[in-house]
Amino acid sequence: MKRLIILCAGLLAASASALEVGDQVAPFSAKDQDGGEWKLEERLRGKPIVVYFYPAAMTGGCTKQACSYRDYVMKGDPKFTVVAVSGDSVQNLKWFQTAEQLNFPLLSDPDGSIAKAFGVPVREGEKAITRTVDGKEVELKRAVTSARWTFIIGPDGKIAYKSDQVKPTADLENVLAFLLK
Repeated sequence: MKRLIILCAGLLAASASALEVGDQVAPFSAKDQDGGEWKLEERLRGKPIVVYFYPAAMTGGCTKQACSYRDYVMKGDPKFTVVAVSGDSVQNLKWFQTAEQLNFPLLSDPDGSIAKAFGVPVREGEKAITRTVDGKEVELKRAVTSARWTFIIGPDGKIAYKSDQVKPTADLENVLAFLLK
């Protein structure tokens, strides 16, 4: 299926419909917070994969959402693999991982192409923010900002769950409710 990208008032959106439950996910890869290549096809083994898109590293809601997944993974033997995707640079993601001690991959989607492939709306990046990481002030900028959506990809590579109305503090709870039903 081809997707037409439209630029309108700073909002980039896929004109074709978003991926829906039952749709096959096209293979994708991205740089993680360490600069390594993360490939979907290498991860589709056994456990479902939770892929969540979030607007910006080191902001209020995004930090709450990431820390809830961090705490769940820390408990051991998670029911799924989690990966988070944003328009942040690899460096921004490394700072985010360090500041919040995140224990799962953070993928850089600087042009929004992964988000668009899932049908997640993206817009131009917002102004830079300044944060302190390891006692140093750092500036985080991003070219694009995605909407907050969550998907679960089954081991067969198909969408098993989709939420386009994600509340950062309830996302993990909703994912677990779906997976444990």
